[in-house]
Amino acid sequence: MTVNELCNQLELNVLTDNGGLNQSISGCYTGDLLSWVMARLPEGAAWLTVMGNINAIAVASLKDAACIILTDSAPLDDDALRKAQQLNLAVLSSQQDSYSLGARIAAILK
Repeated sequence: MTVNELCNQLELNVLTDNGGLNQSISGCYTGDLLSWVMARLPEGAAWLTVMGNINAIAVASLKDAACIILTDSAPLDDDALRKAQQLNLAVLSSQQDSYSLGARIAAILK
């Protein structure tokens, strides 16, 4: 499944449209403590978080995440937006909380 297909199924809002929507998703990870996520985020995973800053973009890039999904309508700051676009990293958003969205993604990916 690609980021774009997941986005369409879950009606997610696309915050960066830069080619990253074609990435394949191999799983899902939820976490907001960046050092914890940096040690555990699997390559190719969709990362659910409320961290919409440039440090989150750096962690996602370092770990080769498929995308970041900002939950609970968390904002993406301008510096993070620019960096995500430079890195072709898809950033999406949802009004849903991380637990609810993660459960839906798990059902889709199983």
